[in-house]
Order: sequence, then C-alpha cells, then structure tokens
Amino acid sequence: MLSAGDPMTTLHDFTLKALDGSELPLRDFRGKAVLLVNVASRCGYTPQYKGLQALWTELRDRGLVVCGVPANEFGAQEPGTDQQIQSFCEARYQVTFPMASKLVVKGPGQHPLYAWLTGDASAPGDVQWNFEKFLIDREGRIAGRFRSDVTPESAALREALAKVL
Repeated sequence: MLSAGDPMTTLHDFTLKALDGSELPLRDFRGKAVLLVNVASRCGYTPQYKGLQALWTELRDRGLVVCGVPANEFGAQEPGTDQQIQSFCEARYQVTFPMASKLVVKGPGQHPLYAWLTGDASAPGDVQWNFEKFLIDREGRIAGRFRSDVTPESAALREALAKVL
C-alpha cells in the first residue's frame, strides 16, 4: 500500500483491502470507469445503495465499476465491522459491486487514496458527508465529483457517466 507522501498519478496506483479481507488492487480497474463512493449503513443517504447497485447492474458491461468505501467519519454512521457491513449490504440492498474495507476518508489517519482524491486540483476539498461520489475515467483520472445529495439516478451523474463510458 502506498503512503500519503508518495506521488500519486492515477487511481490505479492504489490498493485497498476488500470487505472479505482480500486485496483490492485498483489497477484491476484499468480501462474501466469507476464510481468511488464513501458509504455508511446508518445514514439518511443509505438508500442510495439501491441506485448504486442498479448502476452497477446496468452499466458494468459497458465498463463501469461501482466501488463502495465504508467510512465512519460522519456522525459515526458506519460503526460496524467489515463482516457486519458486508452482511448489511448483501441482505438489505443485494449489493454485488466491489466494497472496500472501512477506511478513513477525512481527518487524522486519512487513507492515501482519499488524500489524493481530495487534494487533486480537479476535485479539491475534504469529503463533506457519506455518499460523496468521485467519478474516475478509464485512465484512472478524476473526471467528476458529486456531493451526497446527487443520487445515482440524477441527470448530472448520468451525463457524466455517459462521457466516461
């Protein structure tokens, strides 16, 4: 895993841990567009899991990867273990898209991936809340950023997805 001091150029430079404990090398997504979303199980935006799963089902054959990244920085709305998070997502929303292990997206201990995402000139600034979305193009570069209130069904997100697919 890369550290915060390493120069990052694309999403493909990072490796996360998956909910099941295996490695999730983001280089495996090379050539695909990625919608990276920090998620939480006890948030008012949690029903967006349904729309994210629908995007994954609809667009994965066209090259979209939806990737959930559980985080607990906002109102402690993701307190569970990786196993609890996985069970919740599968039982409640039938999530089949890739899910990372819980990590820190803001503040002390921020994961290097989120330091890169929020430090990039195209999408600067801290993550504000759960279900914030980063759209990454097929080359691993940030192509868009969408706040929590932009749903997976929104016209703005759909237009951005169309451009990178």
